[in-house]
Amino acid sequence: MAGNPEDPVNRAPKSLRLQIGLFGRTNVGKSSFLNMVTGQDVAVTSAVPGTTTDVVEKAMEMLPIGPVMFLDTGGIDDATRLSAQRLKRTRRVFERADIYVLLVEPDCWTEYEKTVLAAARQYDCACLILPQVQTIRDALDYESAAVVVNERRYRQVLERLGRTPDLVVCDSQVVEQMVNETPAGIPCTTFSILFARLKGDLCAAARGAAAIEALGDGDRVLVAEACTHHPVEDDIGRVKIPRWLREATGCDLRIDTTSGRDYPDNLEDYRLIVHCGACMLTRREMLARIQRASAAGVPITNYGVCIAALHRVLRRVLEPFPEAWTAYENPTKPNSMNATASIQTASSRQGGFPCSVHP
Repeated sequence: MAGNPEDPVNRAPKSLRLQIGLFGRTNVGKSSFLNMVTGQDVAVTSAVPGTTTDVVEKAMEMLPIGPVMFLDTGGIDDATRLSAQRLKRTRRVFERADIYVLLVEPDCWTEYEKTVLAAARQYDCACLILPQVQTIRDALDYESAAVVVNERRYRQVLERLGRTPDLVVCDSQVVEQMVNETPAGIPCTTFSILFARLKGDLCAAARGAAAIEALGDGDRVLVAEACTHHPVEDDIGRVKIPRWLREATGCDLRIDTTSGRDYPDNLEDYRLIVHCGACMLTRREMLARIQRASAAGVPITNYGVCIAALHRVLRRVLEPFPEAWTAYENPTKPNSMNATASIQTASSRQGGFPCSVHP
């Protein structure tokens, strides 16, 4: 909450406030995040890249932390004429921020994000990454212990744990390695699959993945992303998933991509829709997209479910959600809770993560 401006805590000098820097690529949602946290239209948001031209400051009281100062920066991948000046201002925030909040697109990790992490290490700052941080936060809220490790040390840390973990969650791009290195009997999944259940309908995504094997030459596939970002080399939605789809099917597929809130009206022209984790959409919006695909008779799946299926590890990462694996094996069987019913209850859903698995 913004707090009462007459309260002494809201008159705290700027220099004594906890400085929280918001970083990320152009149009990843930094300003939208700031507006959501403050409950105000502090920063202008637009689909036009580079809307935030200078660092936007917003002082507020964040209980129980106290007085804080949010610093909304321009995109770290800004390629406009004024990019040099904007990036210079953004880099000044590296030196100023006590906490870095890095907003990212699911399954998309580039040199720009690495730049922010390098700065965080250089200035010894805490760094939070979404959506992973949401999953970790939910685990802590349910009195669980969360251990975070990179893929290079995963096997070593797993062997040294004092007990068998109740759940292992990984980035979709290392899912094959994680499955190979995780002993049988330990439930495992991916962040993107968790978001398929949090933001949409995991069973629908599993049924959609079953349609991959039926794709043929000339079939059209839509890859839909909820945010707008600057495509990079080996982009997950524009490069990796299309490549893996063609390799797995051996077919000459026609693959289109959309981003942001653009969603085609001609969904019936596609044989499959592969959607991102929808971290930039509300649950209601994502369920509406699933419903539109269903009405058009087009299977729809999720990045994480699709990637796991293409790497032949889907059964393993759906073990925590047996109903989803059943949906994959029986794709023509109706789901017990369709998208329409889900939309009606989406706004009233409260409490913990719908996707969480709690021991």
